[in-house]
Amino acid sequence: MYAILQNFRLALRQLRKGPGFAVTVVLTLALGIGATTAIFSLVEGILLRPLPFKDADQLVLLGDHLATGYNTPGVTAREIETYVGATHAFSSMGAYTSGGYEVSGSATPERVSAARLNASVFSTLGVHPVLGRVFTGQEEDAHQPLVVLSYALWLNRYHRDRNILGGSIVLDRRLYTIIGVMPRGFEFPLQPGHLDQVQLWVPLSLTPDELADQSLGFWGYHLVGRLKDGVTIPQAVQDTDRVAQQIMRNFPASLSAIHITGDVKLVRELLIADVRPLLRTLFLAVAVVLLIACANVAGLLLVRAIRRRREYAVRLALGARSSTILGESVSEGLLLSISGGLLGLVFAAGVIRTALHLLPESMPRVDSVTIDAGVIVFALVTALATGVLCSLAPAFAALQTNLTESLKEGVRSGTGTSSHSWLRSALVVSEIAIALVLLTVAGAFLRSFQKMRAVDPGFRPDHVLVGSFTLPLNHYPTEASVDVFRHSVIDQFSGKPGVIAAGIADSLPASGVSRGSAYTVEGVPISRWKLQFASLATVYGDYFRTMRIPLLEGRYFTLNDNADAPPVVIMNQSMAKHCWPGQEAIGKRIHVGNPKRTYPWATVVGIVADTKIGSLDEPSADQWYAPMQQPAILNGPEATGTLTDPSTGYITLRSALPPEQMRQTLLSAVSGIDPLLALQQVQPMDDVISNVEAPRRFNTTLITAFATGALLLSITGIYAVVAFSVSLRTQEIAIRMVLGAQRTRIARLVLISGAKMALIGCGIGLVCSLAISRMISSFLFGVSATDPLVYFAAVVIMMLMALVASALPAKRAASAEPIDALRSI
Repeated sequence: MYAILQNFRLALRQLRKGPGFAVTVVLTLALGIGATTAIFSLVEGILLRPLPFKDADQLVLLGDHLATGYNTPGVTAREIETYVGATHAFSSMGAYTSGGYEVSGSATPERVSAARLNASVFSTLGVHPVLGRVFTGQEEDAHQPLVVLSYALWLNRYHRDRNILGGSIVLDRRLYTIIGVMPRGFEFPLQPGHLDQVQLWVPLSLTPDELADQSLGFWGYHLVGRLKDGVTIPQAVQDTDRVAQQIMRNFPASLSAIHITGDVKLVRELLIADVRPLLRTLFLAVAVVLLIACANVAGLLLVRAIRRRREYAVRLALGARSSTILGESVSEGLLLSISGGLLGLVFAAGVIRTALHLLPESMPRVDSVTIDAGVIVFALVTALATGVLCSLAPAFAALQTNLTESLKEGVRSGTGTSSHSWLRSALVVSEIAIALVLLTVAGAFLRSFQKMRAVDPGFRPDHVLVGSFTLPLNHYPTEASVDVFRHSVIDQFSGKPGVIAAGIADSLPASGVSRGSAYTVEGVPISRWKLQFASLATVYGDYFRTMRIPLLEGRYFTLNDNADAPPVVIMNQSMAKHCWPGQEAIGKRIHVGNPKRTYPWATVVGIVADTKIGSLDEPSADQWYAPMQQPAILNGPEATGTLTDPSTGYITLRSALPPEQMRQTLLSAVSGIDPLLALQQVQPMDDVISNVEAPRRFNTTLITAFATGALLLSITGIYAVVAFSVSLRTQEIAIRMVLGAQRTRIARLVLISGAKMALIGCGIGLVCSLAISRMISSFLFGVSATDPLVYFAAVVIMMLMALVASALPAKRAASAEPIDALRSI
């Protein structure tokens, strides 16, 4: 221990002699270790940290699998009891469905995410409330209005008041009794991001309408189960599929064309499956940056070791052991790396605090991302490993020399150091190659993002303000009451200064939110009918003119397309071609559901341009529109006009003024109609698109930042090696100049040495880029991972930066006075 402490004291004394060197190394390592630690905290928080449930690896979601494109299994309300009673692979099971409630009363009305669930869901998850209790199965069956609050809602709305148990909260203008508060960090259903986390839970309490025949086609409920001990996922899938086949055999005639299979998925996998490839790619990218930083530090330590080679030779001649010198070198490297690691932790904490506000909403479990003990241990282990690796290689290289030759060397000669020039050059070439890989990846991401931004969404989002609403079922129980609200909203904007058009829709284009619906084209025999889905939107008012969706054929909806008029629909161009290829779609008829459902036939009266449903990089999909004044198109002839679910929608407003200036106009108009209604997500349509683009923007920004850091580190490495080589060749350069060499020739000689290293590094980097191209191809849109333009630009940038890094040493070499160098011989 005394020897170790002595080594650290000597290392600290040596570093004090060169503070510039020490600061450079510490900052370089802090950048590499800090960036790596920040990304590892994302990986650890999202991928590695267990879910906040008891034995989370046994939790699964189960139910029906349909060809809808949705990854999460769903069930109908009637199927819940069948799955609970007929499956054998699960020790417990509960059902739930997501939704939202308008919270009003003493505070400002707001809309919060909520879930209706069985009492058995809490026991299945193995989570207990931190205050009070959860509801029971008897209370659920009795349809008692009870509510369990999230910790966040208890904190923000009730300020941790422990006396709220037994109190009331107004949800959708109905009193509910507060019976419990869940612990901090409890989330269910698990949602990506942090804007839509569930704030309260109420009993599922299925209504007769939800269990009625007309609700059989709604797969909006989900089942969470806990696997029995020893039961595997394949066994659970087999058990679930057996029950699914039993359910399908009992389908009524209206659903006989629907085919389902049983499906079981781990809750954890459903949550992180989409982000795992991205996080792995980011971690690989930041590891590359750390590798470049290590190569840079190793190069600096090698230069330092070479400068101290004569000192090492004297000590070895006097009897010192090589292990002693190696121990001192490692101690010096550890001292630098631990300092860099501690500074990197501070840097990582700042990066994470900033990144949490920039992460896209599709990123799950962002609240779990913190600098915890595991992340700190990772940073320190990385620092220790970096210190040992970066210091051992230079020390070995410096010691592997001829002792006699080293003692003969004086200040006036650089002879002998050429034996290590290949190692210095190899480190720089490695940095350049790795940096070029990141440059090509960043270039591909930038080109991909540029291509996506250039895509025409099919409408004009500029000067459009949107706001979402959900009408409480207790206050708006019928289609007629909802229609009065819609008409009042549109009427409020009629003749308003600056308002060009206003409309309402139940979904927005390019928002990622849509409702899929099966459909039947008139004239297709039942034997030839195949289950296929298209996005179905219902609209009201001047929606198409508000969004500036071009009309290609036919007409838009009018006020005359009401409940008393024949049903009509409008299609996008893709769906019209899909349904009637090579034919005129105007005048053709279509209805919701399969051929055996008795839904009314609707006539196609218009064809509009395709609009993006989700992100701009997604292909255009089939979509059709129905007027909100004709609810029978969606609900069938048996609809009574009484609603079973709250009516939701988006108010869209196009104005001559910037959307931000119309925000208060929109809020005032809705408040004048219903003062208690909470309008949500009031924002320009450009922001809606920007939110959908956020994941690709985040990926591009982060990869570009890593590539920029790698480029800067590579430039630093090139500069250090070229500058050191010039200092070693001072006397050679002086002799060349005395013998008549021009200063421009000397500068060119130095520049060529830097360009050679850059050229070799670029060649190796291009090969490596081609090798990893398949890894990043799934993240790109409209551009190949091996795009020649990207590769050419990356090579040009790297060569230019190499010449810039070599320019200062070249200038110094060319401006040197030969007489000063010759006097030192």
